Amino acid sequence: MRTSIYKSISDPKLFKEQLLFWSQQFREIIYLDSNYYPQKYSSYDCVLAVDAFTSIKTDCHNAFEDLKQYQQSTKDWLFGYLSYDLKNDIEHLQSANFDGLEFPDLYFFQPKKLFLLSGNQVEIQYLNMCDDEVELDFEEIVKIRKSRVEIEALVTIQQRIPKESYLEKVSKVLEHIHQGDIYEANFCMEFFAENATINPIDKFIKLNEISQPPFAVFFKNNNHFLLSATPERYLRKEGELIISQPIKGTAKRFLDTVEDEQSKTQLALDPKERSENIMITDLVRNDLSRTAQKGSVEVQELCKIYSFLQVHQMISTVTSKLDTQYSVVDVLKTTFPMGSMTGAPKISVMKIIEQLEETKRGLYSGAAGYFTPDGDFDFNVVIRSILYNQEKQYVSFSVGSAITSQSIPEKEYEECLLKAKAMREVLS
Repeated sequence: MRTSIYKSISDPKLFKEQLLFWSQQFREIIYLDSNYYPQKYSSYDCVLAVDAFTSIKTDCHNAFEDLKQYQQSTKDWLFGYLSYDLKNDIEHLQSANFDGLEFPDLYFFQPKKLFLLSGNQVEIQYLNMCDDEVELDFEEIVKIRKSRVEIEALVTIQQRIPKESYLEKVSKVLEHIHQGDIYEANFCMEFFAENATINPIDKFIKLNEISQPPFAVFFKNNNHFLLSATPERYLRKEGELIISQPIKGTAKRFLDTVEDEQSKTQLALDPKERSENIMITDLVRNDLSRTAQKGSVEVQELCKIYSFLQVHQMISTVTSKLDTQYSVVDVLKTTFPMGSMTGAPKISVMKIIEQLEETKRGLYSGAAGYFTPDGDFDFNVVIRSILYNQEKQYVSFSVGSAITSQSIPEKEYEECLLKAKAMREVLS
């Protein structure tokens, strides 16, 4: 079905840029960049998939069953995303908030052309119908020289929920916690710009440069763009092994080495941040147990501190072994949306945050990634991301924080502004 060709690359960093610029001619693009971040679970340094041969696009109704049929019938590489609002396919929930972006709830495509970069070697996989184009395309890619064109246009960022309203809403979340309705809630707010003209590739490159996360994504489906600098993995499958790496706990980076190390240590010892992380880790353990072989769910790392260019993060790693009676899509359906973006218990929290948030989350706090032909997969969590509807000229990014009984609304607001910093900087 596919022809594979291997090429040696003298300058992988330059080749990644060339791939990204070359890809812009296509209607469907997904570019995944690990930014060489040191991590235990990784297959490639960079992946580019372009030009849909087949695709699936749907709203939340029956979405996971449709995806399961598409994945099982295609048995090929599939790239795309799951939006947060697929929760409505899993539970009796709804999404009635304002949606300025209007992305489909689910979208995946089977690419004609695929590039898998590891070290100094790129594997090029083309569907047989277009494999005669490999050499010509490769020659074109390596001739590309960076030509970033900045569109100088005013992008006026607005905040959907003003500070006073945000503090009131967090206080309401705390009331639910103190009443025993929920233990923890991830409450989010949107920043947006209307009548905005941006150059998506330029904004993505800037965002990626200042963050350099392990799960960066440039995604395009015609007029819909995702520019993501997310540090978080949602779920990965390697054979029978399932890996989840929820993030809960954030601290500032400092230029001064001593101050930066203090910030890292304070995060590691902070009882509020640890309790946030442990609650979500427990939720993930429970989610994974639904499709796991008996006794196979394990916490490999608990509350470990990872450092990124913008922030320190507290990350736990939970693994399980998949019971053969379940399909790969079953694993996604029984763990979605990821606990780090909801809180606990999930269903109660999702009902409460739907009432208090003012924007439909859509792709934000969903997941982007891929399936391999043999049924493995890797998906990130869509945070620290800019979303753009080019046709509507609507730009959006959202941020959130975990509210627990120990939360102070002012501090949660400050955490949101810290998380918004990179996207603001890129768009301003």
